[in-house]
Amino acid sequence: MPDLRWLAATPSPTPTGPPAEAVTPGVAGFIAIALVAVVIVLLAIDMLRRIRRAQYRSDVNEMLDAEEAAAREGDVPDGNDESGSGEIRPEGPTKG
Repeated sequence: MPDLRWLAATPSPTPTGPPAEAVTPGVAGFIAIALVAVVIVLLAIDMLRRIRRAQYRSDVNEMLDAEEAAAREGDVPDGNDESGSGEIRPEGPTKG
């Protein structure tokens, strides 16, 4: 079997890695990542606002559809009182 001790030996001269300035993004990289993070947060806020608005519109449309269906079936009064005058009077005792 070949002698493997030479693989574990430290080479001479010891190799050095590239300088830290060559492998780190520096200030420009930090600014770029910070801008991306800010844009992502703003997009998330806008998306939530749009989803909330669509949900509210959906709820209102469902309520209007239910009212229309009830009106077609005759369950909802059309605003006329018993006399047929079309006035809506508050419930409860009246002075007079």
